[in-house]
This record gives sequence, C-alpha cells and structure tokens, in this order.
Amino acid sequence: MSSKYFEYQLTVDNILETGVTTFPNREIVYRDIRRYTFSSFSDSVKRLLSGLKKNINIKQGDRIGVMDWDTDVYLHAYYSVPMSGAVLHTVNIRYPPELILKTVLQAEDKYLIVRDEFLPLVEKAANFIPVGMKIITYNDNKEKVKSSLPVIDFWELVDSNEPSEPENLNENMMATLFFTSGTTGEPKGVWFTHRKLVLHALGVSLVGGRPPLNLSTKDTYLILVPMFHVHSWGYPYVFMLNGVKYVLPGRYDYGLILKLMDREKVTFSAMVPTILYLLISHPDANKYSNVFKNWKVTIGGSALPEGLARKAQELGITVLCGYGLSETCPVITVSYYNSLVENDNDENKFYETITAGAPLPFVKIKIFDPITGKEKNRGEIGEVVVRSPWLTQEYYKDPEKTEALWKDGWLHTGDLGFIDDKGYLHIVDREKDAIKSGGEFIPSLLLEDVISLHPKVSQVAVVGVKDEKWGERPVAFIVPKGDLKEEELRSFLNDLANKGRIQKWWIPDRFIFINTMPLTSTNKIDKKALRDQIK
Repeated sequence: MSSKYFEYQLTVDNILETGVTTFPNREIVYRDIRRYTFSSFSDSVKRLLSGLKKNINIKQGDRIGVMDWDTDVYLHAYYSVPMSGAVLHTVNIRYPPELILKTVLQAEDKYLIVRDEFLPLVEKAANFIPVGMKIITYNDNKEKVKSSLPVIDFWELVDSNEPSEPENLNENMMATLFFTSGTTGEPKGVWFTHRKLVLHALGVSLVGGRPPLNLSTKDTYLILVPMFHVHSWGYPYVFMLNGVKYVLPGRYDYGLILKLMDREKVTFSAMVPTILYLLISHPDANKYSNVFKNWKVTIGGSALPEGLARKAQELGITVLCGYGLSETCPVITVSYYNSLVENDNDENKFYETITAGAPLPFVKIKIFDPITGKEKNRGEIGEVVVRSPWLTQEYYKDPEKTEALWKDGWLHTGDLGFIDDKGYLHIVDREKDAIKSGGEFIPSLLLEDVISLHPKVSQVAVVGVKDEKWGERPVAFIVPKGDLKEEELRSFLNDLANKGRIQKWWIPDRFIFINTMPLTSTNKIDKKALRDQIK
C-alpha cells in the first residue's frame, strides 16, 4: 500500500513561515536605521538565501562566520544561513584578536560576514586565513566597503536576487556552531541541529506565557544578550514564533537603549545582571520611570544578587531568572510561578523568582554527588546534571571533553546547586569557583547575594584565595555607592549571620574597593581577572 505521508521537518525556515503566516505586519526595528514587517523581512531573508547559493555557491555544511553587533544583518544570517543548509558560526567579537582567529580557523569557516568596523581585524590576519575564504561585508548606509582584500557586498547579495525557498533541509542537519566564553579554560566548540533550535524556541516560548511574565503577542522585545552569545538565548527565533515586535539595539549604547525602549514601547528584555545594573543606574534612568513600570526582564548568565533584584522591584520592574549554559542551547530553567508558588505570598514569590528556576518542558534535572556519582536528596547540594532534547551532543572535534561532559548519559554542568521543596533549582556556585575553606564549601554566590543587600553596595564579587591554615578564604571586591567603610560591611554581615542568613565563618577576610568590575566578553563579572589582582 502506498502512502503520500509527508514527514514534517523541525527546521529554521518553518519558524520564519510560522511568523509570517500569522503576523505578517508585525515589526522588526533596527535602531533608527531600518524597519521591516515580518513579511518584508522574510522576503529579504529569501533574497539573501538566493545570493548565498547563486552568487557565491554556498554548499550544505559550509561554515559561515559572522562578526557583527546585534543588527538586522545578523538577524538575516540567523535565518538565511541555516536555511541554505550551511552552518552559522556566531563569532565572539569581544575575544582578543588572536582568539577570534583561532575560533574561525577551528570552525573551518569558508565565509565570513563582517561588519565594516571589524574588517581591519580580518585584513591584519590576511596571511593566516585560509586561501579562498570569501569575505562578505557591509555598512549601515549600504555603501560599498573598500578593503585590501577581495570582498562581496552583503546588500548586493540581497538586492540583486529574487527570493528563493530552501531545499532538502533535514531537521538533524547542523545549523549553528559557536565557542564557549572560555571563563574556565580554552573555548570549546558546541553545535546544534535545526531540530534542537526549534524545540528550544518552543520551550522558551511556552514558559514566557506563564506568570509572572505573562508575555503575549502584544509585547515588544528588546533583547540585550549579544547575538554571538548562545543564540542570544534563542530569542531571534522565539520572537518570530510568538509574533511580537522585535527591537535590535546594534552596538550597546545604554543611553540610546533607554531611548529605544521609550520610543518603541519595549515591554520585555533579557540580559545578564551587569546590563540591568548599568541601565537602572544610568544618569538618564530617572527620565524613564514610566518605561521601567511596564518592563519585564529575564536575567541569566550569572546569579542575580538580591540587592539588585530589590532595586529593580522598587522601580516597578518585573524580574525573574533563568539558567543554562553554552552546552544547553542555553535555557533549561526559568523562575516562572509553578502551582506550588502561584498562590504564595509576595515575599515567598520574590525569593523563588531569584532562584535559577523550574525546568522548561522536556527538561530533566538531577543533583549528583560529584565524587560518588549518586543522586542527592531534595535540599542537598551537588552537581547539576541535565537531560533535554536540545542539548549539544558533543564538543566540536573534542571526544575526550565530550566523554566527560556526557558521563553516565547526563550532561554535567559543572555547577553546584540544589532543588528546593517547591521544585526550584538553586545554583550556589561553579564547581571551580566554590571556596573550599577548612574542609567545607563557602558558596560565593550566596555570599555575594547578602553583601548586595547593603544600601551602599553597587556591585560585589567574591573569590577564593589560598590560605595556609584553611586552604582558601573569601575575598570580596566591592564597587561602592558613596562613602563605604569596611567596618560598616562587617557589622552588616555579622547582623545577618546572627539572623541566620549566613554563617559567621563565611564573612570575607578582606574587602577590596574598586571603581568598576572587570567583565568577560559576555558582560559577566570576570572572577579570573579579580583573582589575578590579589596574587
């Protein structure tokens, strides 16, 4: 018996088609430079798809690196490159030049899409890049970019072609590739298939509609997670599925971002804690009180200090947290209200929303003893391990690290945490950051959390330093607000210890006051750089 059954594929082009079919006139805005409807953006994406195939002969599996800020060009690449059957390599432009080159070579990129301001970096590396690598470049004004290298104009690839449809896509094809931020060693390559990207976007979309976010098609997103960083947490695909207006900020200028939020009526953003701090402490922030009152924010990348969360709450901002890592695509938990929390009092709800959160659909999380490998009980600290249909299956060309990543069939995060009695995950430290003092752990994230509550503390980071007697002891780096003395902090922490918030022996031996925190390429506080200051 014959059958004409069609095996529908979970591929990136179907995300685009879903958005265009149901929300054709919804807007995409890039700064004050360009605006698209979903329909005109789809047309432009498909014109680029034609240009990639016809003009430069891209083949299935070819790697295409992108060096850009959060622009409409980058958003084109998020769709056109996987739709061509090629692989999108999101290059970390905040890496040092030698590391950028290393990841481009390791990824085996055959093509680079390069914004004009990054072109000099590529030109300097001309003797090292592979012979035959094609450079596609552009600027915001759509003018031809001059270079010492042969270059292809991005806008010409779009404007000189008719739209075309993708062909022979399979959901198990590699779609994206990038390298971890390297905060715990050399960057490692992770890659994801079309299927994983689609399932991840569906999972993030589902929890976005749950309280307290309650996101709907009437919201406007401005995502402040760089597009080179873990798929910008999936939002370049999520917004299209959800049919919401999407605002692209380009290079981050916090004064301009506040203006964009006001002008475009932004209601939702995602970011690391540092970005939230920079926005609400910006000199112009007091002009945007009405914007903040309508603003919902998901925080990830690192723990949200309680003090910063309360400052945001005072401004009327709805804040909750998510958790994941490069290897997990990235989102695996979000601190939405589950049925055990939704009817609780406001203070208990607040504390659950600043945890790592509850699992997304199809995510399984367990806590293992990092030494014995046995599962821990509720409330007990151990290593967080996870299973989900969108996790990376391997480190790119690194079987040894892949074996450790997937030991016993669970993805090992390297994070220490526990699950509370309401099912919410709490991350207490990176296994490599945990401070081992006198045979016991001092969780640096929990210690940072209570220090952040002091009204004169703007930012805080706690690191461990070697100690002859105890093995390690904590040192706190503080960005103060106004005149802050060490004695005030010690007294404050002693009071919290007496109330049971922390243990007295956790109180840092030293407090170091600094003007600004060093940041990693993804705007997280760089604890390695802080440790180097006290060696």
